[in-house]
Amino acid sequence: MYSAEVNRAQPACLLLLIDQSFSMSDPWSGTDTSKAQALALAVNKILSTAVVLCSKGDDRILDYFHVGVLGYGSEVTSELDGTSISSPLLPISLVNDAKKRVDRITKKMPDGAGGVFEAQVHMAIWVDAVHNGRTAMVQAFTTAEKALADWCAKNPSSFPPILINITDGVSTDGDPSPVTDRIRKIETKDGQALVFNLHISGAANGDIRFPNTADGMPDEYASLLFGMSSALPPSMAEAASSLKYAIKPGARGFLYNADAASVIEFLDIGTRAVTPGGLKELTDGN
Repeated sequence: MYSAEVNRAQPACLLLLIDQSFSMSDPWSGTDTSKAQALALAVNKILSTAVVLCSKGDDRILDYFHVGVLGYGSEVTSELDGTSISSPLLPISLVNDAKKRVDRITKKMPDGAGGVFEAQVHMAIWVDAVHNGRTAMVQAFTTAEKALADWCAKNPSSFPPILINITDGVSTDGDPSPVTDRIRKIETKDGQALVFNLHISGAANGDIRFPNTADGMPDEYASLLFGMSSALPPSMAEAASSLKYAIKPGARGFLYNADAASVIEFLDIGTRAVTPGGLKELTDGN
């Protein structure tokens, strides 16, 4: 299980749910930006990386991935151009075409002598920072449920879909655990869908990374998110271990009070999990 080869005949699926509620306007610990801005930057980075790593030298982008981004605040929106609520997933070649624009941003880079300097770089933008309204998490997961069920029906031999929910608050439209339980029963021949949850906040400490038990959770909401999260398959556990996370048997794909660097690492782990040797091996495939 969780070992299917990823190729164009058996693409992988990554669906991101991103909290766009009003509280995302608050500062994110470890950054000088809001949670919404830092999260948009992380999502744009992972989409850009996926496009590059699925590219061939002759300008082809091979469809090893189907990707979607659902934002949720007062309502649920499908963030990639050319998608809709009923059809939020795009092959990675079309994701490249769906970028909204290319911005010039300031990036800190190493100077080779132990310091850093600021440089202007170009960055593709698919997702903008949004913070508006309440937290329609149940609606977001319900939208994802249908999309992933449809995808599995069309790709029955593929690596199971990966759903990553990134939030800073409590669901305001009910308990999302029943729908996440249903999502985790959606399956391909290679296993059941994987649901991972990342909680972010403005706090500077008290983070929890890949726990294997709900013991010691700081509150009921953390326990709820833990219960909604899937156990890491072996390929993902190995990827997390390679980044120096202490992974115990039964560890789940759950971060609580995560900082921006941990979220970016988690998104990278999520994409690398779809092939035993890592996402970069995909560019050597057919």
